[in-house]
Amino acid sequence: MNLARNVLGKSLQICSTSPMIGFVRDGSCRTGPDDAGSHTVCAQMTEEYLAYSKQMGNDLSTPAPEYGFPGLQVGDRWCVCAARWLQAAEAGCAPPVVMDATHERALKVVSLGDLQYHALQKTE
Repeated sequence: MNLARNVLGKSLQICSTSPMIGFVRDGSCRTGPDDAGSHTVCAQMTEEYLAYSKQMGNDLSTPAPEYGFPGLQVGDRWCVCAARWLQAAEAGCAPPVVMDATHERALKVVSLGDLQYHALQKTE
């Protein structure tokens, strides 16, 4: 049973299972005390964000088979660290956010308004 909540106060939904993602690799942006980076923002990858992340030292597009990582493509969803997402937003290249799959812990770093502004689908 999933008791994790999303930023809208509802049950946290799956972000993606292809590739299998999340800090605990269960397809959701679930988090816990060992997740120092707060991988809590479910984001849909864009060309701009993948280039930005690579420039910042986190290459998400190049496969790393030794870690079972296929590399991300435009359109893939990924649990992004909340602070990195905010940094990208401030640089003008934040990827769209899947609100129902973004963990409530992201709100410790990013405002709900910023997430809603960049929402993939606008919420009420």
